[in-house]
Amino acid sequence: MATYQALLTLTILLLLNVPLVTPCNFPAIFNFGDSNSDTGGLSAAFGAAPPPNGETFFKRPVGRYSDGRLVIDFIANSLGLPYLNAYLDSIGTNFSHGANFATAGSTIRRENRTLFQSGYSPFSLDVQTWQFNQFISRSQYVYEKGGIYREILPTQDIFSKALYTFDIGQNDLTSGYFSNLTTMEVISYMPDLMQRFTNLVKVIYDLGARNFWIHNTGPIGCLPYVLVRVPTVATKKDQIGCGKVFNEVAQLFNAKLKETVGQLRKELPSATLIYVDVYSVKYEMFKNPDKHGFENPLVSCCGHGGKYNYDVNAGCGATMRVNNTDILLGKSCPDPLKKVCWDGIHYTEAANRFIFEQIADGKYSDPPVPLNLACKSSL
Repeated sequence: MATYQALLTLTILLLLNVPLVTPCNFPAIFNFGDSNSDTGGLSAAFGAAPPPNGETFFKRPVGRYSDGRLVIDFIANSLGLPYLNAYLDSIGTNFSHGANFATAGSTIRRENRTLFQSGYSPFSLDVQTWQFNQFISRSQYVYEKGGIYREILPTQDIFSKALYTFDIGQNDLTSGYFSNLTTMEVISYMPDLMQRFTNLVKVIYDLGARNFWIHNTGPIGCLPYVLVRVPTVATKKDQIGCGKVFNEVAQLFNAKLKETVGQLRKELPSATLIYVDVYSVKYEMFKNPDKHGFENPLVSCCGHGGKYNYDVNAGCGATMRVNNTDILLGKSCPDPLKKVCWDGIHYTEAANRFIFEQIADGKYSDPPVPLNLACKSSL
């Protein structure tokens, strides 16, 4: 994959008559986000994601809410790096190539409710930032002890050379709707989300980060868990069956996020900040599934019953006890490779691969910089 991306980038540069640029050779990735990029954080803290999660690639659950790899996994692989270990995972972890602070259910602003009350993670973006701060100081202290620690922890110089990836915001929008807020009330707190995001990016910058790769949020109105849980708003559909209002709110969030990243470029001139439009890529899978090898994109692969194969009370991997025997309700579909949505909330490995392949060459980036050149503000 890494060789393919390098050749693709080289071909594009030659066709555009652009002078050849040396790839960034990122030594590490530090990721912040929610379940779209959680490689085991929530599972380490609150219990493992159950089977059949992980069945397609890993052949077992590995903390990802998908049948296989996530976009962040493909990003790491393309840069020649191992898959990221979750910061919260204490067993068999190696952080020499970076760390993942994302957890499923995370938000930009604090929910101030427990996971058991709201379904949202207590590890909001500010908490992830605090964890990163501690990671820097504690890892360097322990690194100096030598021995095995020098094999599993990063050196100090890595922090300024690493790629910092962000994929967060989806839960901030859905939490409002799930709390019975109106669309206008959800929109009203977007400025606060942007201010918090700005402040936290600056904190991470002050800790040494210089290369930022920031995903916008996806078309939440195409996801079964939103369509099922907020039926009154979901009644207004677009031409492909997605919730129109939800997607309009997501697009407004993205417009504000793009403006925010633009302002951060002015305030942090020593940093490279790349805004990545994953919304358009994800919506394309729902709009033209046949073109990309998918089918029935609004129907979950792993779930139980209903129009979208999604039941809020019996999710992917859910079981029911009958005569002292556990009966699996949330079953996987026969061919996850043909599905876009894994469990009504998250994407399949096939969808995540498609997303990565579309964004890697920079055509969905602002500025239009490929992933492996994301340490450069322009070409």
